[in-house]
This record gives sequence, C-alpha cells and structure tokens, in this order.
Amino acid sequence: MDKVERPLSPHLQVYRPQITSVLSILHRATGLGLSAGLILLVYWLTSLATGTEAYAAAATILAATWIKIGYVVCCFCFFYHLANGLRHLVWDLGYGFEPAQIAFGGWVVVVTAATATLIYSFLAIF
Repeated sequence: MDKVERPLSPHLQVYRPQITSVLSILHRATGLGLSAGLILLVYWLTSLATGTEAYAAAATILAATWIKIGYVVCCFCFFYHLANGLRHLVWDLGYGFEPAQIAFGGWVVVVTAATATLIYSFLAIF
C-alpha cells in the first residue's frame, strides 16, 4: 500500500478562533503570568526579611512606573484566572453548556476581569 501523507491534526489556518479557544489560551497565559508575578512577590518578601536597607532598595525598585505596569498585568491575570475558574466551577455543576451561554459567560469573564483590574489598579496601585 502507498503511504498517504495526511496532516496529524487540523492546522490553525483551517479553523477561525472561537471564544472558547481564545479564552482557554488566555487562561493558560494568565496562569503563566501569575507564576511570573510571583518573582516580584518573592523579591519583595525576601527584601522585607533581609533588613531595612534591602527593603528600602527594593521599595525604590518596585515603585518604578514600569513595575507598576507589571502590577496591572498581574492584577488582570489574577482577576481573569479567578473569574474563569469560577466559570469552570459552574460548568462542573452542569450549567452553562448551551452555545449562547458559553459565549455570554466568556464575555462576562473578560468584562469582570477588566473592570476589577481597573478598579483595583486605581485604588491600590496608582
């Protein structure tokens, strides 16, 4: 028999992105973002435990504008991951599997995460 060359799986060019696939990828990316944000937290906690000079140096570094932008990104990652995790808990209960409900729930997660990030950022960071 001749060997037929077939693709192992459909390529991304075959399908257009759907809200479920985009939100799934974003959920994984925000999980990585939260892991990266832990580096800042560990640095801050280490400087706090080391002494006043180390803490003063860390406070100067962590008060920089570009670090504050990182805080906002970490806040979005946290709130998105939290909201999407709650949506998955609702799914685990057996609710929200109709296509319209899935799309609506996805948009609720995105809007909730963005709103919570804006509120928290203006109240706590800036």
